Amino acid sequence: MIYDASLDELLQKVWDGQRVNAGEAERLYHLPLEELAALADHRRQLAKQAAYNGRGNEIVTYHIDRNINYTNICNVYCKFCAFYRTEKAPDAYVITLEELDRKIEETLAQGGEQMLLQGGHHPKLTKQWYLDLLAHVKGKYPHFNIHGFSPSEFVHFREVFNEPLEKIIGDFKAAGLGSIPGGGGEILVDRVRQRISPRKAMTDDWLEVMDVAHRLGLYSSATMMFGHVETLADRIEHLERLRAQQDKSLSYGGGHFTAFICWTFQAEHTKLRAPTVGAHEYLRTQALGRIYLDNFDNVQSSWVTQGREIGQIALKFGANDLGSIMIEENVVSQAGAIFHMTVADMHRLARDLGYEPRQRNNWYQLLN
Repeated sequence: MIYDASLDELLQKVWDGQRVNAGEAERLYHLPLEELAALADHRRQLAKQAAYNGRGNEIVTYHIDRNINYTNICNVYCKFCAFYRTEKAPDAYVITLEELDRKIEETLAQGGEQMLLQGGHHPKLTKQWYLDLLAHVKGKYPHFNIHGFSPSEFVHFREVFNEPLEKIIGDFKAAGLGSIPGGGGEILVDRVRQRISPRKAMTDDWLEVMDVAHRLGLYSSATMMFGHVETLADRIEHLERLRAQQDKSLSYGGGHFTAFICWTFQAEHTKLRAPTVGAHEYLRTQALGRIYLDNFDNVQSSWVTQGREIGQIALKFGANDLGSIMIEENVVSQAGAIFHMTVADMHRLARDLGYEPRQRNNWYQLLN
């Protein structure tokens, strides 16, 4: 075997916690799986060593919340989505406040303190409808966090309400919005987005929403849905765009990305014809995300699409969080993801690897 001094230098650079570039990331991606895992796990340790009074390396966090989809009516028609319906579909719906209250109360009864509120791009719901919904929830459940409305929804709102993002997001925040999910990220490369969701927000639009939200003091997550028509270079460009935005957001001294979550495309019942990828590629991509996103504190395992066992293994590939038990999930399950988890499952998966499981909130503050 020929000795490669440049590779040794790159590995040392990663071990020392230094920033890598796109070319270096591509080299890292092709390392033997166990070597890439070791590097990602070390970067997890570097990121978490100061967390939770110096015990961050010993703790795996999880969350109890519920995904609530306020409508399945959507005029975007993404090829990878099996959830959306047209207005005339027999199973199209818009949630009522009574149904929303019931779902929130069920979540509270299970120890949850947040809902992930997202929906389709409904062409006729008014801004006041959204503000009334937010105010209703915040007035009735003041300590319940509304983690709601992905960037693509806000871009849709900008078009329908004919108002600037600053005005819309500011008004939503005043009405009760607490944080923003990173849904609709897919791959932040316009060539890819044009192929899989041409009517949805493009890359700069998605990032602009996050930039505005962060400047207004809201925190958000960041996502990647991969394993369809994108290339490795596209995945790395996605990570670069997230890292660059996080650099800007951290400079504001307010809101920023709390975590990175990636998952693989789920093909069942969708119109997108693409070869799906398996656990091996998922683990590689998550590990690369942990290394590349050196300004992200948290990486979340995607057991929802990968299953419990791979979700657990992901804790050795850079993840420090198991995400939510997800009391309800309606979108990726429509595309074939059918895995479920309880609090006891979360505890077992963490403890079996020697970690201490702890419940946290949206801002990664420990709750117990």
